[in-house]
Amino acid sequence: MIRQSWWKILSVVMLVYTAIAGFLGEVPAKPILNETIRNLYFHVAMWFSMMVLFTVSVYYSIKYLRTNNHVYDIYALEYAKGGIAFGTLGFLTGMIWARWTWGAFWSSDPKQLGAAIALLIYFAYLVLRNSMTDMDKRARIGAVYNIFAFAMLMPTIWIIPRLVESLHPGGMGNPALDTHDIDSRMRLVFWPGAVPGWTLLGVWITTLRIRLQLLAEKRMAQ
Repeated sequence: MIRQSWWKILSVVMLVYTAIAGFLGEVPAKPILNETIRNLYFHVAMWFSMMVLFTVSVYYSIKYLRTNNHVYDIYALEYAKGGIAFGTLGFLTGMIWARWTWGAFWSSDPKQLGAAIALLIYFAYLVLRNSMTDMDKRARIGAVYNIFAFAMLMPTIWIIPRLVESLHPGGMGNPALDTHDIDSRMRLVFWPGAVPGWTLLGVWITTLRIRLQLLAEKRMAQ
């Protein structure tokens, strides 16, 4: 049992470590950010988790298109839902962060706009799937759209916002990677704790949803 659940236990340990060190540990005194810099462990780490979940989702969409195995469609859908959930949490924590550093929840900043567009594209993925009743058609069109949605993450989140001026911490670069944004104390929490902790939690929740979905379909088939 422990051999199968070790990564779930690890996720809990990492998130407890993130919460304790995140709220009580020392952080650099950055202008404007001040104590709000602690949100890095939540806002940015959740976006990293979102990217991992979306990557796994598009992987299973490609596998579905190659094999027509309906199970892969379920995996793709549930991992996309997990990515949307973490993306939404990352977006909301970002808005809270913006309120205390920029003075407003929404400032039409390029990175805010790009993130909003990316999430709306994925919400449209769910709407598109729900608009079709034919299972095979829904799975195939959904898989193609999922690949498109993943491709759109690149310009909306990673490329265009970095080509223009932004209020976002990190300026024209990558927050949490630049030595001007955080220091070694925060990296010891962010990389070994927050990023893998939130990611494993996302995988944990998604695998539970997949198991429930497979059980529901098995009961319907009986």
